[in-house]
Amino acid sequence: MENPLRRIRSVADYQFGKGVGVKLFPDSVKIEYSKRTGRIRYVYLNGKRLATMRPTDGLFSLSIAGAKRIVESACDAKCFVTVRKDVSKFIAEGGDVFAVHVVDADGEIRPKDEVIVLDEDGNVLAVGRAVLSGEEMKVFRCGVAVKVRRGCMEES
Repeated sequence: MENPLRRIRSVADYQFGKGVGVKLFPDSVKIEYSKRTGRIRYVYLNGKRLATMRPTDGLFSLSIAGAKRIVESACDAKCFVTVRKDVSKFIAEGGDVFAVHVVDADGEIRPKDEVIVLDEDGNVLAVGRAVLSGEEMKVFRCGVAVKVRRGCMEES
């Protein structure tokens, strides 16, 4: 039987960058399995959901709590999109990120990647899915760059 903690950590390392798995999922996490399939479904820490494993591709959808853990651990994650201050409230409320508002984005981001949206001070605003690559986000002037799944103001 494989070690489920090692599995979720290696998926996080693959998805977000080397070393993220250990920082995101400490030894004390609680792993919840799907009742129907028996696969890993949710990962909790102290009763807060950090991530959900998507059954479609086996990768994680982050919660705001999970995103904050990645940011606070200051590891070399490659999933950050930074936006202008003047739109941070709109995005924190769950609004999508438009390319024109992107100040910086990791060059390794690909469309459909899970990303963490930050303001210019490095605070977590939202989590969502990239529509454009990191390079495109920086040069495009129109269109949605990130489909926001959850803003930090929605999750209280």
